[in-house]
Amino acid sequence: MRPAMGSAEVLEEVAEEVRGCRLCPLWEGRRNAVPGEGNPSAEIMIVGEGPGEEEDLQGRPFVGRAGRLLTQALAHAGLRREDVYITNVVKCRPPGNREPTPEESKVCVEKYLRRQMEAVNPRVVLLLGTVAVRSLLGIGSVMAVRGKSITKGGRVFFCTIHPAAALYNPASRPLLFKDVAAAKGLAESLRSSMLQQ
Repeated sequence: MRPAMGSAEVLEEVAEEVRGCRLCPLWEGRRNAVPGEGNPSAEIMIVGEGPGEEEDLQGRPFVGRAGRLLTQALAHAGLRREDVYITNVVKCRPPGNREPTPEESKVCVEKYLRRQMEAVNPRVVLLLGTVAVRSLLGIGSVMAVRGKSITKGGRVFFCTIHPAAALYNPASRPLLFKDVAAAKGLAESLRSSMLQQ
């Protein structure tokens, strides 16, 4: 019998599978699959939609313009990228940055994302944008639940806009910054309530 793997080992195993994945048509157009990166025992796991052009080039999540804005929002909340675990619903870039289809999302969520969530076991999963909210909570629009925490399947999710939306509409940037800080506060309060039990 194989010994139980630690979270970093599970994440690396998933990453290797993602890099060789051909379960949906998205693999055909990718340069690099983008499994995810960060702290394997993070209190906050961030889930976006899918890789963009820069992410596809580098094989890393959130390294383009939206990623730089996310890094600023994290810093504003007193967090560094290394403190959190960052990934996406789909691990390969959809052609022309289109939204992933429900089928593409479902394959990645079931095969990879759920295992990543189990491995990291964060206190809070921060969902960025409608695709993440729809794929993990079955809710059709992020604005229906933005700024709210939802518990599903024993996991706490916190919902906010995607950083790309805040780039298109700069007036919404304060919402992103406020929500990232609120997600951090939620993780801290969950930690302290666990310690008091």
